[in-house]
Amino acid sequence: MMRFKTLLFIALLNCIGTTMVAQTATTEKYVFDLQDCINYADEHQTSVLNAGIDIKIAEAKVKETIGIGLPQLSGKADFSDYLKSPVVLFPDFIGPVIYDILKDEDIRDANGNPIVQPDGVGGFQEVNFQQKYNASVGLTLSQLLFDGSYLVGLQASRTYKELSQRNYLRTRIETNVAVTKAFYLVLVNNEQITLLNANIDQLKAQLDQTKALNENGFAEKIDVDRLTVLYNNLITERENIKRSLILGNQLLKFQMGMPLEKELEVKGEISDIDLTESTFLPDSTVYRNRIEYDLAETQLKLNELDLKRYRSQYLPTLAAFGSTTLQYQNNSFSDLFKDRYPNTLIGLQLNVPIFSGFQKLNRVKQAKLTVEKSNNDLFNTKNAINLEIKNTATTYKNSLASLNNQRSNLALANEVLRVSRIKYEEGVGSSIEVTQAQTSLKEAENNYIKALYDAVTNKVELDKALGNIIEK
Repeated sequence: MMRFKTLLFIALLNCIGTTMVAQTATTEKYVFDLQDCINYADEHQTSVLNAGIDIKIAEAKVKETIGIGLPQLSGKADFSDYLKSPVVLFPDFIGPVIYDILKDEDIRDANGNPIVQPDGVGGFQEVNFQQKYNASVGLTLSQLLFDGSYLVGLQASRTYKELSQRNYLRTRIETNVAVTKAFYLVLVNNEQITLLNANIDQLKAQLDQTKALNENGFAEKIDVDRLTVLYNNLITERENIKRSLILGNQLLKFQMGMPLEKELEVKGEISDIDLTESTFLPDSTVYRNRIEYDLAETQLKLNELDLKRYRSQYLPTLAAFGSTTLQYQNNSFSDLFKDRYPNTLIGLQLNVPIFSGFQKLNRVKQAKLTVEKSNNDLFNTKNAINLEIKNTATTYKNSLASLNNQRSNLALANEVLRVSRIKYEEGVGSSIEVTQAQTSLKEAENNYIKALYDAVTNKVELDKALGNIIEK
């Protein structure tokens, strides 16, 4: 029994070990550059997936509209059992005529007496025309031959599909922008950690050196304390940036549509981003590259088709139809299907609109005004895009100038710190100068990181304004 328990325990350990190995093997780590992140978002981001579903819905809508002009075939079958058959009161117009003829011809009965019309003749008789059991089966076929609204609706459904495709492209662009900004945020945080690490390393070396000088009586305790405070502050700031980096990584996964429990490592350096100033033509047609302008044009086209549809309602419609039915009637259920009575017909139906209380006229007026609004919206969209281009271009140029200035300030702060340390080591400078230089370097690094992030995000905004995110 003891041996059995031992074997069972070993088997359980093996199972647990196998499960842990399997879980470790299935843990997938993604190492993505920017394009990998964008490609992943195109395939997994919910908003992009839903926009793709909207295209399929639009395609189905087009097919649905086409189906209106195809032959329509329907079948019908019914059965009825008259528990009480309907009765029709039928006037007795035959009885009085017969008795008048008998009187005129002087026809008598067997006893030789004249035949007299009895009371009640000439009134109403109850007549039943309906069999107790009735059944029928039939087919009805119809075909639309001409309908102006249908032809316009077919064009509109295809334009609606085009609108859904452009909405899909706009969603991809917005997702691309969000992913790119989140990716750049991670790179900027990495750059900030790199600067902090270098700063911490040189400050640690200086702190160790100052401690040694203090132990040998060549430096004061307050010098050590000042550097220790700076060193601790840098350590704390680095830990804060590391936590921000983790949060930024989570934000990037969210924008990509990646489960947050997945492991993602970004690949790339901030120096890989092309931060160069470009020249822009003030009176260009670059606004046509924007998906927003395409959407406004498509909406105008839809409204124009809507106007055309209302105008087409003044035209007549023509349709062909045909039906065939088999009728079964009998007072006996067992003999219901013994005899059948076929009924077949074909025909044309022409509907000519004559007067509708000015409804069509006012629908046309409303559609004309909607088209006018769409033209105004299109003009305003063009102006708004041109203004956005100029604004983002100016903002990007300013951010580049600020970045270059902060980069110079960072180099200068490093040089000031280097000179201050040399002067302090040679005894011609004070520890306060070193501390102030170290504080200035930290401030310069923070300003540089902020300017760097502003520059890369403003570059993304400029690319979006110019319509360079995704080629149409």
